[in-house]
Amino acid sequence: MLKQDLRQKLTQKLSPLQIQTIKLLELPTLELEQRIKKELEENPVLDEDAEKKDSEEEEDEKPKDVSLSDYSSEDNTPSYKLYVNNRGKDERPQYNTFSVRESFHQNLVMQLGYRRLDPRTRELALFLIGSLDDSGYLRRDLDSVSDDISFRLNMETNVEELEKVLGMIQEFEPAGVGARDLRECLLLQLAQLEQDDSSAVNNAEAIIKDYFQEFTKKHYEKILSRMGISQEELKAAIDVIVRLNPRPGGQIDDSYMEQAQQVVPDFLLDYKDGRLELSMPKYSVPELKINKRYKEYLGKPSRGASQSEKETASFIKQKYDSAKWFIEAIKQRQNTLRSTMNAIIERQKDFFIDGDETKLRPMVLKNIAEDTGLDISTISRVVNCKYIQTPFGIFPLKYFFSEGLVKEDGKEVSTREIKKILNDSVDQENKANPLTDEELVALLKEKGYIVARRTVAKYREQLKIPIARLRKEL
Repeated sequence: MLKQDLRQKLTQKLSPLQIQTIKLLELPTLELEQRIKKELEENPVLDEDAEKKDSEEEEDEKPKDVSLSDYSSEDNTPSYKLYVNNRGKDERPQYNTFSVRESFHQNLVMQLGYRRLDPRTRELALFLIGSLDDSGYLRRDLDSVSDDISFRLNMETNVEELEKVLGMIQEFEPAGVGARDLRECLLLQLAQLEQDDSSAVNNAEAIIKDYFQEFTKKHYEKILSRMGISQEELKAAIDVIVRLNPRPGGQIDDSYMEQAQQVVPDFLLDYKDGRLELSMPKYSVPELKINKRYKEYLGKPSRGASQSEKETASFIKQKYDSAKWFIEAIKQRQNTLRSTMNAIIERQKDFFIDGDETKLRPMVLKNIAEDTGLDISTISRVVNCKYIQTPFGIFPLKYFFSEGLVKEDGKEVSTREIKKILNDSVDQENKANPLTDEELVALLKEKGYIVARRTVAKYREQLKIPIARLRKEL
């Protein structure tokens, strides 16, 4: 029986300006520069403010070759690197740049932090991440992992549950991470390319999925006959495959992954005459304005205009609105970044004065959201991939965020302080008789920190410190 009724539904629709601002908030400085250049190329109504740029410059002047055999062995694979160089010969950086050197496993743990998970799922995911080898593969079967978890974490699990958690990890970057063999690694990467909906990608997936052995042994005639594709189609598919990364974890010793892109700090902080001074360098990001010629065209009367002229006017109006939104979104981005950074500095003022890590206060995204009146999601976008240059070095904004604990005297301290004590204690321990987690709990209690053994174990794992038995030396 069909039934009709009338309902009211309240929905919130983001404006084009809001959408632009949200997208731009996530971009670090160098990516913002590229985004602006792209917009300048695609929108004729948008112009670079040459006069402002010239005046600023006057002030400044004052005193692929890959073999298919690479995929036949997992131990004989090339290293893939991407180098980004956005600097022209005549450009003079006004501040430091540096390369981010980050642990491969730490990077995955960081991505895990952005997922809303229950404690059990998070614990299982952390264990699986810790089980990945330096190439990004899970070399053990899930039955063995399940037994290990039962023994080491005292948690009962099964293959089905671990498959789901592993599937989530396989969605992380770099693409292909968490695979159990080379074939699965390549398929995971190809799955991310399927959005292109090209026949080359589809054929590449079919080859890896159904004819992997033939591919690694270069039995191309068999592939051609069984798939019914032409030599040109096979070549296009192979071109897709050889661009994939067979070792997503990298080949750097100690599980380190060198991110070759240059990182430009989004903020500069100086301490002068007892005052903290914040600035936001622009590097080579141009000032923008609306092209006057197009602006004047919009003001002309359209009465009696031809269809072609009306279509042209409509196109210009669309580009004009887009340019206005983009310029305003850039301004809002800068204002939001500045207000967020000011709030962080205010809460962590003691650290920014002398760089003493123990002076970092507990601080979460919610704190800054409340201080600025912005949404937590907005603060998260601002903090992501942003850096500040201080007199004590360059730090990612995420460095200043940590949970808090309350000491016996009622004073709230950052978990970073607890981790530093744990790290120092392990460094100074007797390696012939290293400290157990229970002993570390007792040591912290002596210093006034009440921390559960499970929490100490979690912090120890985050610090990549092995259990006591594995730290023992003769």
